[in-house]
Parts: sequence; C-alpha cells; structure tokens
Amino acid sequence: MAKNYVQKGDTLTIPAPAAVLSGGVVIAGDIKGIAQGDAESGKPVDVKTVGVWELPKVGANAFALGGAVYWDATAKLATTTSSGNTKLGVAVEAAAASTAAVKVRLSGF
Repeated sequence: MAKNYVQKGDTLTIPAPAAVLSGGVVIAGDIKGIAQGDAESGKPVDVKTVGVWELPKVGANAFALGGAVYWDATAKLATTTSSGNTKLGVAVEAAAASTAAVKVRLSGF
C-alpha cells in the first residue's frame, strides 16, 4: 500500500455542519452522505458517503428509476426539484407520489 494512503473514504469523520440525527442527511460543501450517529453542530460525526439509503421525500414528487434525487435542506426531504437543492444521487427504484420515501444511491462525489 502506498505510503500516502489515508483511508478508504466511504465513511468520513467530519465536524457536523448542523445538529444531525443518525440516518440524517449531512451536507458539508461537496461532502454528501448519511450520518452514522447523532451529533451536535461542530461535533464529530461519521458520514457514510456511498450506498443505498431510504430517505423521506416530498409527497407530491414521483421518482423514476435512475432519476436524479436532490435534498431540500429546509424541508429535510428528498425532491425532484434541482433549483436551490443539493444533488444526492439517483433513485434505485421508482417511487410514486403516493409513497413517503425513495431509495437513493449516493453519488459519492
């Protein structure tokens, strides 16, 4: 292994940009992921940056398989609306407007 290797990078420990509960979305600049535990703002939190996660969504939104999923940080819901929101990844299965959640593969970027 190279001498400058630091870590695998699928889980990062960062200061929480805001208070977060385990399973909550964390966005810190271009780092996007899912909190692996509760953390107060500024305290360390492990953030998983890869994988598929079931997230609550805007009730009126329907997602197609492979459709882009954005995060509305104010409402704390996944949405199809790109404007003013942060792209999290793609839907791994269709989610009708009548459902409460969407399964999202994090883009890991």
